[in-house]
Order: sequence, then structure tokens, then C-alpha cells
Amino acid sequence: MLELRPNCEYCDRDLPPESLEARICSFECTFCAACAAGMAGRCPNCGGDLVNRPRRPASKLAQHPASMQRIHKLDGCGNAAARTAVM
Repeated sequence: MLELRPNCEYCDRDLPPESLEARICSFECTFCAACAAGMAGRCPNCGGDLVNRPRRPASKLAQHPASMQRIHKLDGCGNAAARTAVM
């Protein structure tokens, strides 16, 4: 089951479970749409594709809540494009 992480790893923007702005890779690295666009659709952590994160129906969130653990890379979005170019 997807964790539905609560924020963008680079800019720390909130990404609630119902967000249409969340992008994830197959390892569930999570980014906002703006940061993902700057990464050319590639995860800077693993090189995988960044795709729209599915939304969990509100009726299922009570039984299967989203993650509360925030992951935030300290260097932010500014270096994401450079890391992706190296891959």
C-alpha cells in the first residue's frame, strides 16, 4: 500500500492525500509537480519515472491513513536538475 507521503522532498510543500500536485517514483520518493517538472520527470534519487500519485478515496483514509513522516532534502529544488543531468 502506498505511504502517501505528506510533502515534497525538495521544497517541503504540503501534499495532502487528495493533492493532484503529487508525483512519485516506484520507490515512493515524493515531489510536487513544480519540482518534478524541473527534474525532467526523473527521480533524482533513483532515476525512475516520476508519475502522478494516485489518490486514496476519502472513505478509505480513516482505515488506511496517509504517512505523517516528512522527508525533506536540505539542498532543495535548486540542485535537483543538476543531479538528474548527471544520471
